[in-house]
Amino acid sequence: MSTTLDLAAEHIARQVASTIEPALAMVEGWRGVLETELSGPFAGALGGSPDARAETLDPVIEALVGAELEREGALITGAGFVAAPGFLADAQWHLAWWLSSANTFGAAGAASLRRLDAVSDPDSEQFRDYTTLEWWRVPERTGRRHLTGPYVDYLCTDDYTVTITTPVFADGEMIGVVGADAYVARLEGELLPVLREWSGSGTLVNASGRILASNDSRRATGALLRIEGLAGALAPLHDERSTDPVQLPGGEFVVPCGDTTLALVAESPRPAGG
Repeated sequence: MSTTLDLAAEHIARQVASTIEPALAMVEGWRGVLETELSGPFAGALGGSPDARAETLDPVIEALVGAELEREGALITGAGFVAAPGFLADAQWHLAWWLSSANTFGAAGAASLRRLDAVSDPDSEQFRDYTTLEWWRVPERTGRRHLTGPYVDYLCTDDYTVTITTPVFADGEMIGVVGADAYVARLEGELLPVLREWSGSGTLVNASGRILASNDSRRATGALLRIEGLAGALAPLHDERSTDPVQLPGGEFVVPCGDTTLALVAESPRPAGG
């Protein structure tokens, strides 16, 4: 690949990053607000402090995420806070999660912002232990922000989704995660015009090699992209370590998209008439 093509691929990767990074920064901003809020009346709440109650916390979360969810043109369709089990005195398990009017999950076309109706009774057959899910497990393990997906989110969207979560701490302990959901279809609408600027095959993948979007119709969203050497090239993204573009044995270039933990896999354009 020539220098000109290198620069073209890096330009596209930067455009992808500029689409995703505002949502990542927004979630990090929410984390900062919550850690400030929870360092006061909620401080030391693990173990069932009467100050840490869902009825008090929920309006704080709704005020924090509601305006962005209802902003015209917003990429996200759900957002909120998921509490660590036992953090809230009046709710052992609790999702303070709001859905925008664009999120049709269980709403039959609701026209306004609404609260996710989640099953929080562990004795119910419909209950799901969210601490086993990737968007919880990885931030809990690493203490850092994580982008999960694309995956089918049966909890909040029932559709292909990308979820951004970051841990929230009080008194040195993780008390939950704050995050946001975006429909993959909505992200594709923003990203495909960018990928189509690349005249070869251009595919956007997460750190595990799962396809988020591609200008190649043969590469389905959610499928794993299987190319020799790709897993090794993507490995640093699992730890959000920046890396330079890497050329794979087959000639493809893997170009990180900023700090999003996504990467562009760019194949050289075919010669005209080839």
